[in-house]
Amino acid sequence: MITEIAKLTIDPANAAAFEAAVAEAATVLRAAEGCHHMALERVTEDPAQYRLMVQWDSVDHHMVIFRESEGFKQWRALAGPFFAAPPVVEHTETVGRFF
Repeated sequence: MITEIAKLTIDPANAAAFEAAVAEAATVLRAAEGCHHMALERVTEDPAQYRLMVQWDSVDHHMVIFRESEGFKQWRALAGPFFAAPPVVEHTETVGRFF
């Protein structure tokens, strides 16, 4: 299992509409093959910054299967108009859970 962490920058004046769009887009990710969890967090120190965390079976489930799907187009149509800069995406894998 891997976690996609997307660093998203938006105009803070559009925060409520952006959060609503991501909530609507959650149904798209919920239906995506290999997707298990999605969370959106706002950076406390900078209200223009968000972190989208999505758990996938593999990097390929995110970068190939999902990115080449209609679901990705739907996700971008909903959330993409709010991006003030291109998302920065990285993938991580848990190497330990300590408590």
